Amino acid sequence: MAFFFRNTSLSQLRLQPQKSDPFALSRRGLHVEPGPREKALLAEDPALKQFKSHKKSVKRIKRVGDVLTIVVVAGCCYEIYVRAVMREEARKQAKESA
Repeated sequence: MAFFFRNTSLSQLRLQPQKSDPFALSRRGLHVEPGPREKALLAEDPALKQFKSHKKSVKRIKRVGDVLTIVVVAGCCYEIYVRAVMREEARKQAKESA
């Protein structure tokens, strides 16, 4: 628990005294209107549109991987359940025959 409190942003703000740095406001998460250069960098670039499909295929592959992981985990759980049930049936038959 102490580790969590040492690494939080609030503890870092508490440990560091307030600075008169104008960029300190933006680092702390307060809203500062971006300048013209930042707006130009954030604008949509037509040269990068061809890579949009790449993002979709990566998302699709990740989703398939997630589904396969869930299927494998469910199969393992089912196999463990079946073995436990078979063991219980074997114990019951051993008691009845003995």
